Amino acid sequence: MKFFRELMNDDQGATAIEYGLIAALIAVAAITAMGSLGNQLSNTFTTVSTDMAPKAD
Repeated sequence: MKFFRELMNDDQGATAIEYGLIAALIAVAAITAMGSLGNQLSNTFTTVSTDMAPKAD
């Protein structure tokens, strides 16, 4: 019974879970941002490549 009372008063596990959730949220945000940035870069390089291609006469 003493073990369960100590377990209920222990905040270390809750803190670890909170840090884990924050890290997961940051990872999802970073992956989303990189995906969007990747698409924009791809479009930019395609535009530059098309503009630099020699024109057919």
